Amino acid sequence: MLPVPNPSTASHTVLRLILGPLETQVMEVLWANGACRVREVIRKLNRKIAYTTVVSTLDRLFKKNLVSRQMRDRGYLYSPRVSCQEWTNKVARDVVAKLLAGPQTSREMLIACLLEAVVQQEALLLRGIEKDYCTKHGERCDGEGPRSDAQRSDD
Repeated sequence: MLPVPNPSTASHTVLRLILGPLETQVMEVLWANGACRVREVIRKLNRKIAYTTVVSTLDRLFKKNLVSRQMRDRGYLYSPRVSCQEWTNKVARDVVAKLLAGPQTSREMLIACLLEAVVQQEALLLRGIEKDYCTKHGERCDGEGPRSDAQRSDD
């Protein structure tokens, strides 16, 4: 189950989903270990931290609907309500939707930036493949692609 927007902060849904450093670390503990008590979370964080700080963090995550809690004995057992992948996808979709909801120039700029990032990533990937190919085939690469037999005979 994904977080339910609070009507009073509906325009800030994206901001509510972006977690602080400690919230992220606590969620990572829960994603890796499943249901945990506060003391188990503290132990898994592997650092000195106040019990009340972790309780407050888990309470914030509960209010954001990212964790569920069940009373066991005298304390809560906390579990993630969403997987790491579901949360990451939700944040990415919400951020993009929020940016695309802006004025035309902002949307055009966003799309241009995304395309540029994709082109850069593809270029890096292609250069890596080219380098691997040249290394495996004993060829010299000049950044313009592997050299053909005709190009090598010109040398």
